[in-house]
Amino acid sequence: QVRLVQSGGGSVQSGGSLRLSCTASGFTFRAYCMYWIRQVPGKEREGVASIDNNDKTTYVDSAKGRFTTSQDNAKNVFYLQMNSLKSDDTAMYYCAALHGQCTEGYVPPPGFGIWGQGTQVTVSS
Repeated sequence: QVRLVQSGGGSVQSGGSLRLSCTASGFTFRAYCMYWIRQVPGKEREGVASIDNNDKTTYVDSAKGRFTTSQDNAKNVFYLQMNSLKSDDTAMYYCAALHGQCTEGYVPPPGFGIWGQGTQVTVSS
């Protein structure tokens, strides 16, 4: 079964850190661009980060210097390390995999590609 399973997330105080994980099964993500996307109710989805099969990463401006995405090809897992969290980072976070190269600034629509189930991140001030 082709799927992405997320773990991590939760509640943390402002300035804290969290790490999200996204484990792929049924496919290897070497040929995919892996995205992290977040959604706040009533707001548009926001692409947070992406990583391609050459480990090239991109980040939304608000995440630069605070978030790091990485991948472990041997384990078929990719990660989003989030440091210096702010209340504005509160959202539901999703991982997604789209076959092919990453497109900077692109936010895949729901249902397009392979998506994780989502995990809530809540940052309290």
